[in-house]
Amino acid sequence: MKLLNALTALSMLGVAATPTMALEGSLNVYCSVQVEWCEAAANEFEKATGVKVNMSQKGSGEVLAQISAEAENPKGDVWFGGTGDPHLIAAAGGLTAVYESPNLANLHEWAHQQFGAAGGRSVGVYSGAVGFGFNTELLADKGVEPPMCWADLLKPEFAGEIQMANPNSSGTAYVVIATLVQLMGEEEAFKYLAALHSSINTYQRSGTGPIKAVGRGETSVSISFVHDAVRS
Repeated sequence: MKLLNALTALSMLGVAATPTMALEGSLNVYCSVQVEWCEAAANEFEKATGVKVNMSQKGSGEVLAQISAEAENPKGDVWFGGTGDPHLIAAAGGLTAVYESPNLANLHEWAHQQFGAAGGRSVGVYSGAVGFGFNTELLADKGVEPPMCWADLLKPEFAGEIQMANPNSSGTAYVVIATLVQLMGEEEAFKYLAALHSSINTYQRSGTGPIKAVGRGETSVSISFVHDAVRS
């Protein structure tokens, strides 16, 4: 059995249709995006099919590690959301199944590019931009202007005020590093990350963690996908 997955420009979906699902009437979903997105999809799927959805939320890196460990005895049916690279790695390793949706023709070109790169084992379902989230009340109390560019994050007023995810477990954090490398070049990007480290108060397990902390007033600034800031 193999997972079947679909991408999101920087996030993806995975699914495995197995005999177990058909017999037991249940679907095991690994969610690597805001849990509310997965819950909404799961609820609609249950209404439409009567199939129960069991869902767990983990970062893209964590899910990739899990399905790699489960390669000989897969436990999951669907991997929904997360960044593109882990899904491509899963596809290259034969951990996910080939599937072409009848809705494929309706998707954007970037979604088709992911589908082609993954050999039909992954497809884009949403895209997102990396940016900053900030708590306006906390910054106002400190008399600090919101960050407008990467260089701003190195200013003294943001020392200890920033959160991002851990690239060992989070695809979002990996995308942040890849973005900086593309913007600055590898050597300068890692110099920047070394300088930024002193301003990071926590490296969260998943990419959605930092923006949620901003929303709760636990930290002033997050480095995250900007679409995750909407609910927070």
